[in-house]
Amino acid sequence: MDFLTLFAIYVVVVLSCIVLVCKYSGQQQTPLGRFFSAVTEIISPWIPQWFQQLSYKIMHRLFHQRNKLFLYLHLFLEGIVYAEFTYEVFGYCREMDTSLSSLSMPYVLLAVESYFFYQCCRKDPGTVTEENHAALVKVYPYDRKLYHPEVSCPTCLLVKPARSKHCRVCNRCVHRFDHHCVWVNNCVGAQNSRHFLLYLLCLCAMAGDIAVLTADMLLNVVLRSGLLHAHYIDQQGEQQAAGPLFVVQHLFLTFPRIVFMLGFLVFVFMLLAGYAMFHLYLALVNQTSNEWYKGRGHGCHHCQPTPGLYCSSGHIQSRGFYNRGILRNLGELFQPLAHGRKKDR
Repeated sequence: MDFLTLFAIYVVVVLSCIVLVCKYSGQQQTPLGRFFSAVTEIISPWIPQWFQQLSYKIMHRLFHQRNKLFLYLHLFLEGIVYAEFTYEVFGYCREMDTSLSSLSMPYVLLAVESYFFYQCCRKDPGTVTEENHAALVKVYPYDRKLYHPEVSCPTCLLVKPARSKHCRVCNRCVHRFDHHCVWVNNCVGAQNSRHFLLYLLCLCAMAGDIAVLTADMLLNVVLRSGLLHAHYIDQQGEQQAAGPLFVVQHLFLTFPRIVFMLGFLVFVFMLLAGYAMFHLYLALVNQTSNEWYKGRGHGCHHCQPTPGLYCSSGHIQSRGFYNRGILRNLGELFQPLAHGRKKDR
């Protein structure tokens, strides 16, 4: 199996994993999620019924019931990346006189990210209970667009506070519900949204920092070895100048684990950077993923809006109802409104 075939398989596997996570982690309306849905509809008539049922049960167990598989997978991938970085890249970088402070930064970021990751996993996101229900109802006013007074949760049998939603995975109502994240095995709500945003930013910084250090190491290897000016004999016996493809193939065969790690980090960084920027935008405008999704006209129980037309119940117009300005929005994220204190208008 040649280099291009192996690398193509690697790219397909990584992209397939990303598509599956986008599809089943509560972000179904991403472009990748929509593409996956379209492909599934096309090929489903040729898939045996027993295989479809088995796949549905597996996906339901993984993505629609609480389990720690993705939490452990997150820790495993993180451990593999740092083990490879420490075992190979760190030593090469030290030989190239990379400063110790630069090489220490990924470990500092790991310590900070681990703290926020733990908080996302363990901290109560803002569960609505009989004890705190009366206070939570007073925190946010009802916009009468997305949230209406006197609407009860059929499962919890409590009147829903504004900006709350029942999570079918955790089977509880969560105040200022954002989404359920399979990677932390917990909901993201009023009490841990700040930890989740900082966790995403730290994860991006970790992936980007290690990717830059690794790419710098490989670039130095190429420059020191003189590969850019090298020549090789092709299958016809003719001498050819070593081009970019030859250099990449040489690096892949010489440092296979490092190149695989770098490719994985680039994919992860691109995915997480977009996701982190999206959540940063939501924080700046005081909106949740749930509200943004409904604000696009999806999930409206009152009508079926057609393309180009607004929902008659005002779902589109409800955007910005809780926006109090960038500074106050960020302050609310990092210091959630106290129970019983109404939002200033």
